[in-house]
Amino acid sequence: MTSSHKAIRSSGWKTDFLIGFPDGLFLLFFATQVIQVFPIEVQRFYTLHICIWLIGGLLVMFSAFQANKGDAEHDSALLSDKERTKLQHLDINARTIAHIEEEMEKDAHTWEQILEHEKVTETTFSRSRAIQHALLTGFFFLLGGSMSLGPYLSNENFPAASQTSIMLVFLGLTVFSFIKARITAQRPLPVILRYWLMGAGILAGVWILHKTIS
Repeated sequence: MTSSHKAIRSSGWKTDFLIGFPDGLFLLFFATQVIQVFPIEVQRFYTLHICIWLIGGLLVMFSAFQANKGDAEHDSALLSDKERTKLQHLDINARTIAHIEEEMEKDAHTWEQILEHEKVTETTFSRSRAIQHALLTGFFFLLGGSMSLGPYLSNENFPAASQTSIMLVFLGLTVFSFIKARITAQRPLPVILRYWLMGAGILAGVWILHKTIS
């Protein structure tokens, strides 16, 4: 891996927040709601969810690092010699290979137009910047997860903790939706309703699971 290939530049903490926070909130909200359907010891509940919380954070950080890293192999919109050789070994004729390359060039041009329209810039890969954004994304993931899991950690009365968690989750979704609407220049109400429906969908799925088991 060289340090000179292109990568899409993150827009900073905003991108990290928009990715990490809802992922953490929804994952832990789903996990905490579902696990209550089954009989489980308090300590095992804590151990299981803290593991989910931390492992999920690590996976999100790895994904964010990979996204910021880019891909040196596909900097060029044209077929590489290696790729062309592979196609030739598959007995694909020269006309078809040329057509494939033309379509790749068209796709690359379209992609450049999308990046320009969305004001997304490309820059050379920076390992330190990729690590920084990975850590920020992980932080926001843990922050979102804490809104779902936090009430259980402070209250072993799980029915009461569940009510507090639901309240915090929908409050968090509301605040997040306002921030996302402002960042992405959207109307707040549709964004809020979309995320509320996702939260309500989790609750509905858990209720159906509870009825099925009981």
